Amino acid sequence: MRNVVDYLTGNRILNVSIIAFVLAQTLKVLISLVQNRKFDMSRLFGSGGMPSSHSATVCALTVSVGRVSGTHTAQFAISAVLAIIVMYDALNVRRQAGQHAKILNYIIENWHDMSPDLFQRKLKELLGHTPLQVVCGAILGIALGFLM
Repeated sequence: MRNVVDYLTGNRILNVSIIAFVLAQTLKVLISLVQNRKFDMSRLFGSGGMPSSHSATVCALTVSVGRVSGTHTAQFAISAVLAIIVMYDALNVRRQAGQHAKILNYIIENWHDMSPDLFQRKLKELLGHTPLQVVCGAILGIALGFLM
């Protein structure tokens, strides 16, 4: 009997990565529901928040590659470096962009002398992750890589 993970794409490593992403995004909806007491379906498709689906996906990929191909292979090295870059970006670059968006949104909301049509939409603030969110996404991906 084939493992259920084998059926999605036929590639176990890709499947584990996809499942890690979907599970992390689903957890964002549930965590938002508990924290805010309202169902926010946009969290299923949005970036940022707990846990980091970026971290979960690349860590699941890296652990799966290590388990299938071995940690001494080029494939593992490539996926490990990719994971480091993605998590660095989530933690630093994208988080800073979110902080900039908060400041810009504050300016927009309090800039009464400007024409309202200059500010048609609010900037997206939830782009990056806190260190805890990145670590939780990494733990989720690592756990799934070992379990599946």
